[in-house]
Amino acid sequence: MNLTSLMDVFTILVFFLLVNSASTEVLQTPKHITLPASTIEDKPRETVVIFVSAVEVTVQGESVVLVADILAMQGQNIGPIGDRLAEVNANVIGLKTQVVAESREVTILVDRSVPFSVVKKVMSTCSSQGFGRISLAVLQKAPETQTIQG
Repeated sequence: MNLTSLMDVFTILVFFLLVNSASTEVLQTPKHITLPASTIEDKPRETVVIFVSAVEVTVQGESVVLVADILAMQGQNIGPIGDRLAEVNANVIGLKTQVVAESREVTILVDRSVPFSVVKKVMSTCSSQGFGRISLAVLQKAPETQTIQG
């Protein structure tokens, strides 16, 4: 029995599974953020991630500003968030980080208790820094089924 061709098939299968298994990213939601629910079907892409809790704003894992300070600010741009986005864009290490930075896309996870004025300022700051593709993260819920009453 010739096992060479069988080994070739298994090798190709292993490479295929390795390449395709790393293509999805699951965003870990911090415990202090409660996301709204949605019935979205698209998978999230790898992007710059901004967490907006009821207390503070975190950009790529680094706390940058308090929500109370954002509420007190005049204007639409938040300086510390803009500075951190510029820093993330400048500090590209590795291919994965380069792809994320070049995509100019940001995903914002916002606690549902945060006022929309804060979310609007965060989004405005992102677009002023060149991050034009903005996604808001939500919890995926099952679509509601309708029952027919007869």
